[in-house]
Amino acid sequence: MSVVASKETLLCMSLAARPGNYGVRFHNYLYGLLGLDFYYKAFSPSDLSAAIAGMRSLGIRGCGVSMPFKEASIALVDEMDPSAAAIESINTIVNTNGHLKAYNTDYIAVAQLLDTHGVPRTRFALRGSGGMAKAVACAMRDAGFSDGLIIARNEQAGRALAKTCGLQWQSELGSERPPLLVNVTPLGMAGDQGEALAFEAAAIEAADTAFDVVATPARTPFIVHAGRHGKRLITGDQVAAIQALEQFILYTGVTPSQEQYQAAAAFARR
Repeated sequence: MSVVASKETLLCMSLAARPGNYGVRFHNYLYGLLGLDFYYKAFSPSDLSAAIAGMRSLGIRGCGVSMPFKEASIALVDEMDPSAAAIESINTIVNTNGHLKAYNTDYIAVAQLLDTHGVPRTRFALRGSGGMAKAVACAMRDAGFSDGLIIARNEQAGRALAKTCGLQWQSELGSERPPLLVNVTPLGMAGDQGEALAFEAAAIEAADTAFDVVATPARTPFIVHAGRHGKRLITGDQVAAIQALEQFILYTGVTPSQEQYQAAAAFARR
């Protein structure tokens, strides 16, 4: 199932401050499995505008957009799909003959996971205020989560997101002990290498559900601590798999079978 590139090969890519291998492995596995002449590569751009201009001029078919570029990329595309325009955050760009259209498949993934995990519509705290936090908060709002806090040290961004979703803002969680905790920051990406928990231990132990969007590693310190105390867990690799599938379909026009999708997700997690 290896991919052999040629001059006809269509390139897809991702742009992130701290690129991971999940998307690279997921997409390239499916390209090989389905015999598609595509190749996927991750980049960490030093100049976002130049990177997206390069996408347009070089005919790069698709681009995944990760932190911290989800909002900054908006001014660089030609068209916004309603999935992105409604929340003013993008994670996917599709290039059709030089026309760049932006989407947000993170929103779709979060909505699906809240439903499939049967998360009660209880009070929650969401840490983060960037583009991914906006996608998660808006998906939660639209799924009926109306009682919550945005926890963000950036007061301007935190208050703006809270206002958008009809929530409250605080710089820190403090003594609050909501049943649902959601981390939408890079906290946890260093794994167990001495990195702090996304929420303090007492808050995690008092909660019912822990939701972390960090995909690599899937078992962040936050998730590990919550799992030790028997909490309901939603992990970032689950978000990554669903949103990657939606991206794959947008890029290729091909919908894998459930078995093919599950095989790609399992391969990407290795």
